Amino acid sequence: MDQVIVQALNGLSLAGILVLVALGLGITFGLLGVINLAHGEFFMLGAYTAVIVYDLTGNVWLGIVAAPFVLGLIGLLMERGVIRRLYERPFDTLLATFAVGLIIREAMTLWRGGRYERVPNPLRSSVELLGVRYSQYRLFLLVLGVVTLVAVAALLHRTRLGRDARAAIENREISSAMGIDVAATDSLTFALGAGLAGLAGAAISPLVSVEPNMGLAILASSFFIVILGGTGSLLGIAAGAVIIGGGQALVSWFLTPVLAQIAVFSLAIVVIRVAPRGLFGR
Repeated sequence: MDQVIVQALNGLSLAGILVLVALGLGITFGLLGVINLAHGEFFMLGAYTAVIVYDLTGNVWLGIVAAPFVLGLIGLLMERGVIRRLYERPFDTLLATFAVGLIIREAMTLWRGGRYERVPNPLRSSVELLGVRYSQYRLFLLVLGVVTLVAVAALLHRTRLGRDARAAIENREISSAMGIDVAATDSLTFALGAGLAGLAGAAISPLVSVEPNMGLAILASSFFIVILGGTGSLLGIAAGAVIIGGGQALVSWFLTPVLAQIAVFSLAIVVIRVAPRGLFGR
């Protein structure tokens, strides 16, 4: 029974990370209509930001705090330099973001040599929870995911940026005529999505090996979460992350991690077949 509780908590902590990545992808896809195939590379760059900041300062937390701002800036530059010209050409956006992701991945391989790197766990102790000892840092990941989800929901529904972004996606011409700076809103929205991916990468870096290809698997999981939960639904993203992350952790207790991933993704495909709009899609 104790092992089941631990695996369930592992699944929830993984869901906390998946929520961060899928939130960023869901924002760029749901609000901007951009399928960003470089999103996994943003996640990878966030992890490398934590590694580099730690090498320079010896402080893991500083790297985690810096990552969303660094990736937000990178996302801003990418939106203004590449994406802005392609909003009406979705297929070209796919090709452009795929190319940017490939360039980023290969550039990091050349710079860092493709070796595996890590940062130390800043919270190595454990706490008593539900009758078992559990890692403080994994609990931090769960709390981080929940807090970020609530903060993003408040940003999109309680602030001017969120209202402008939702108005722009409904009708860009009318929004512009009403005084909304659509171009600036697009840039900030894309930067927010990139920053969330960077935060996720930095947050997971103490638990995994950081290397240039680490974003590929997380990108696939994020797409499944967004489609499974429903495009444009923050509640759907949370539900999808729990299903994918929790399912992988629990099923991997009985099967190998690869078979667990296949089983969970197969279930997701069945759900999407039954509910094409996703669990909470509109």
